[in-house]
Amino acid sequence: MAGKPRQGRVYLVGAGPGDPKLLTLRGKECLEQADAVLYDYLANPALLSHASPQAERIYVGRRGKGQYQPQEVTNRMLIERANQGQIVVRLKGGDPFVFGRGGEEAEALASAGVYFEVVPGVTAAVAAPAYAGIPVTHRTMASTVTFVTGHEDPEKSETALEWPRLASSHGTLVFLMGMKNLPSIVTNLIAEGRPSATPVALIRWGTRAAQRTVVGTLADIVEKSRQAKMEPPTIVVVGEVVKLREQLNWFERRPLFGKRVLMTRAKEQAGELAGLLAAAGAEPVEGATIQIVEPKDWAPVDRAIEAIGQYDWLILTSVNGVGQFMKRLHARGYDARSLAGLRICCIGPRTAEELARYGVTADVVPAEYQAEGVLATLAGSDLSRARILIPRAEVARELLPNDLRARGAVVDVIPVYRTVIPEESIEAWKQLLVDRQIDVVTFTSSSTVRNFIELVGGEAQARLLVQSVAVACIGPITAQTAREAGMAVSIMPGENTIPALVEAMAGYFSSSTQVAAATTP
Repeated sequence: MAGKPRQGRVYLVGAGPGDPKLLTLRGKECLEQADAVLYDYLANPALLSHASPQAERIYVGRRGKGQYQPQEVTNRMLIERANQGQIVVRLKGGDPFVFGRGGEEAEALASAGVYFEVVPGVTAAVAAPAYAGIPVTHRTMASTVTFVTGHEDPEKSETALEWPRLASSHGTLVFLMGMKNLPSIVTNLIAEGRPSATPVALIRWGTRAAQRTVVGTLADIVEKSRQAKMEPPTIVVVGEVVKLREQLNWFERRPLFGKRVLMTRAKEQAGELAGLLAAAGAEPVEGATIQIVEPKDWAPVDRAIEAIGQYDWLILTSVNGVGQFMKRLHARGYDARSLAGLRICCIGPRTAEELARYGVTADVVPAEYQAEGVLATLAGSDLSRARILIPRAEVARELLPNDLRARGAVVDVIPVYRTVIPEESIEAWKQLLVDRQIDVVTFTSSSTVRNFIELVGGEAQARLLVQSVAVACIGPITAQTAREAGMAVSIMPGENTIPALVEAMAGYFSSSTQVAAATTP
């Protein structure tokens, strides 16, 4: 007997104002369950990564007059998919019920008898000013805040906005979707008695790395917006609280604010780099050029594990090597106790940290986080006839095993993982490079460099794509690979770690800004 069909449902999820970290935990849960996601222009595309790869992704964005499908079509898509038993997420910029047509969609779902849930989001009306250093309320400046649509339904016979009341308010006014009607907003407020010296702020793409803020007064903000070429999506903040921006502007002062950074490392490993970049004010862009997969044959690894007690040293040269080796060790019925008789060397602190997650402490961590550092650290050890196991990538430098063998050691190198080129499309991040909308390209291994070159169509094309961006390499070996391909490396940290790489980027742009300021007449 066939089971009862699953009941479909729709989640109206607020995507927040743009910063992907401002998505609510409930919103993330809904995306993870979704069979289909219908998303807006204002919803950060990075949020789609929370949905499963199998989930259908449908763009129903609204970007300017005549460039979007009727609301009725979106409503019908939601209803049809829910009636088919699907879990559907309607991902809407900001909050679904704050000028987001969420009310209309909820009405349509309710009328059709479709189960739905509303997941509130952080509205740009509050978040964008906060990221611009403007509190919408303040004990001594504004006891009220009014959210106003800057773009009413054009089919209305007359405006529903009460301009006399808005103009006479002593609180803060926040106009959403008001950029196109800015001259009219200013004219109406001044005509109804709001002083022309009232401070005004325009905030475009609030909470994102692309955020831009223009400050003026009702008297001059229209001209300033024209000079700055401000375009939607921009919110308009009117009120005395705008004066606090000069003191409270925290977001735009971060060291990598406004920089868009392409991350070429494996998607599963990009989390640390993405988090540090975002914390420094940058916009991380996923552009994985490698994928970590299992070795073609586990037999050499299994033989080494069976004979683990015969080794004197275990040398781990990457975080990936640790994870793959330890997982295989456990799969064969062993645990950390089987490593008790070995001396363990990890190539750097991150590798040692990963090993510690399995309850094992490294005996040796060299000061220089590369093969040369390991060799220098072991220089005083008698390695003649020592048996050394090195679990690593299938393709890697041979400097370490060759030098150890030259010292009399018996070295077994076993591939515990391979790096391959991902199958995902590169068109999105490649187009950003073509359009010169990337500020930094990061390479965290020689494999990321080589695969980047292959993906974009060869060395000549790679050089062309990165000629106007800063190339950041995690260490000298990766930098050498990039330079051999003709790329100019601008950024390299003093130590081979992700935090040091981000710190080096911040230092690079800080120096560049200071030089530019010093040379500007």
